[in-house]
Amino acid sequence: MTSNGTGKIMLVGLGPGSQDYLTARARAAIAEADTVIGYATYIRLVKTLLDGKEVVKKAMTEELDRAIEAFDRAKVGKKVALVSSGDAGVYGMAGPTFEVLFQAGWTPDSGIEVEIIPGASALNTCAALVGAPLTHDFCAISLSDLLTPWPTIARRLDAVAYADFVVALYNPKSGRRTRQIEEAQRIFLHHRDPQTPVAIVKSAYRPKQHIEFTTLENMGEADIGMLTTVLIGNSHTFVKHGLMVTPRGYANKYAVEGGSSAARAGEKAGHSLSSGLNGWLTAIHASGKSAAELADEYRLPEGYIAAVLSEPLELDEEISSSDAE
Repeated sequence: MTSNGTGKIMLVGLGPGSQDYLTARARAAIAEADTVIGYATYIRLVKTLLDGKEVVKKAMTEELDRAIEAFDRAKVGKKVALVSSGDAGVYGMAGPTFEVLFQAGWTPDSGIEVEIIPGASALNTCAALVGAPLTHDFCAISLSDLLTPWPTIARRLDAVAYADFVVALYNPKSGRRTRQIEEAQRIFLHHRDPQTPVAIVKSAYRPKQHIEFTTLENMGEADIGMLTTVLIGNSHTFVKHGLMVTPRGYANKYAVEGGSSAARAGEKAGHSLSSGLNGWLTAIHASGKSAAELADEYRLPEGYIAAVLSEPLELDEEISSSDAE
């Protein structure tokens, strides 16, 4: 690889699209760039910042072309802003760019600097619009099968539905891909209550923003498209006063009724739940049940249970902390 100067590729996350939510560093990177490259829709989001820039617009499925274009310009000393909506590292251009760079033999000390500039992803911005649905464990799954086999996507959907994660579905539907969201719903209904809350957010923080609350059973009737993110709650998520909230679990430890914050009987602030790891290990060792019985009771792999039971009971020392447990 040869270079005629010290080029730079800046992988810029634009956030949801409104310039009110564009970070200062993202704005500065675009100002610094000689060339701005991106999907045409993303370029439009920052069109007021592009005076005097060389602008290269690419189609939706031309991610590798965008990365190659950025690399070619950086090789001759250009500073390039390669823009993605949301965060460049979450279904964005960071991954394809590094694939192209590594195939070309690039290393961090080879004369072309690469900077990743984070932006708020769709799950953050959509969650902010509907309440606090991500307060407990969550994950993101893309329903696009353009690059990922459907059985892989289906296994991931089944695993997280079974494990009771809150889930953000990216790329749920397009003009050509209409059935994937129906299959996702079908898989979730095998594990979740049909009344599980669902938020449908389209074009978050953009002029055509639209928010709809529905249920897992009825989500197929919602207006879902390529610019939509679907947030599916877990078994504890609720909607109240137009806000979707997933409890963190404070009620398991504290008597929150009536404004109290006292620990419940058997619980202690700053220590794991009585049903936390130490409590659970003590309980299963004392149960007298087989690994198979315990695996069925706790919905955990029998091999894992057997390994735990085969070890002497050694409990971690509890250390108080201030991490809002």
